[in-house]
Amino acid sequence: MATKETVENINALGAQAAYQLANITKTRPQYGALTPKWLPRLLEFKGLETGIYRVNRVVEGETPLDVLCSQTKKSDIIPQGYVEYQTEPREYRLNSISTIIRVNTAIEDVYSAPYDQVQEQLSLAIDALRERQESQLINNDDYGLLKNVPDSQRIETLNGTPTPDDLDELITKVWKEPSFFLAHPRAIAAFERECTRRGVPPVTTNIEGGTFLLWRGIPIIPTDKLMVDGQKNPKAKTGKTNILLVRTGEAKRGVVGLYQAGLKNEESRGLSVRFRGIDDMGVASYLLSLYCSAAILADDAIACLEDVEVGEYYDYD
Repeated sequence: MATKETVENINALGAQAAYQLANITKTRPQYGALTPKWLPRLLEFKGLETGIYRVNRVVEGETPLDVLCSQTKKSDIIPQGYVEYQTEPREYRLNSISTIIRVNTAIEDVYSAPYDQVQEQLSLAIDALRERQESQLINNDDYGLLKNVPDSQRIETLNGTPTPDDLDELITKVWKEPSFFLAHPRAIAAFERECTRRGVPPVTTNIEGGTFLLWRGIPIIPTDKLMVDGQKNPKAKTGKTNILLVRTGEAKRGVVGLYQAGLKNEESRGLSVRFRGIDDMGVASYLLSLYCSAAILADDAIACLEDVEVGEYYDYD
C-alpha cells in the first residue's frame, strides 16, 4: 500500500531558501496613536503677523446703539451716542510646540530605499506635533476651548447620559449658525444608544472624506482629546466627559484657530522644519516648530455639556 510523501521528503526548492531571494513589500511606518485630527481641519484659522491676536469687544447691552425707527415721527430729534468698546481687551499670544529629529547620515545613505528615512522620520514627527496641537486647542490652560467656555454657556445633562434633549439644550446656547459638536467617540456612541432607545436614530453626512452623525443638521465630530475621566482610551465601561458645540469663523464672531503666517522654512500652516546641520558624529538634526492658539470671539460662540456619562447600556430584547 502506497503512503503519502511528506513535505520534508519533496526533492524541490523549499520556502525558507526561496525567501532569501524574494522581494518583500513593505509599508511605511505605522503609528497607531495617530488620529484624523478633525478639529484643526474644520476650525477656521487666522494667520497672524506678529504672533499676537487682540479680541476687541463692544460692551454688551440689549442694543449697541439707540436708533430712531418710526413711520410717523414722534420727535424730530435723532438719538445720539456711540458704541462703547472694552478698554482692556484680551490678547492671545501664540504658543510653540517643538521637537528635534536626529538621523544618522550613514543610516540615511544606506537604508533609504524604498522609503527615505529622513522624510519618514519628519512625517511621523509632524503628525505627532499635529496631535499635540489638537490636544492643546481643547485642553490648554490658557487658550483651550474647554477651559474658556463662559459659565453662562455651561449646562449639565438631565440624567447623566447624553440625550437628544441635552443636545437640543446645547443648541439653544449656540443658536447663531452653530458649526459642529465635538465629542469623544465613547460619548458619540452613548448618544447613539439614547437615540436608538427613543427611536430617533441620527442621519449621517460626509465632510472632507469622513462620515459623521448629524443632529438637527449639525455634524458631531469625534476627537479623543475630549477625554473620558482624563483618559484618551479609557478601559472602564463607565466614565464622564464633556461635549462641546462650536461656531467657527471670524466673520461669524465664532471660534478661530491662530497660527503664525509667513514662517521661514514653512512646511504647512504654522509649522516650520529647519535643518540644524550635521555634528562631528555624522548625525543630522532637524528642528520642527508649530505655533498655535485659539480665540473665542463671542461668549455665545461655544457651549459645553458637562459630566456626560458614557457607560449606560440597554437591553433591547
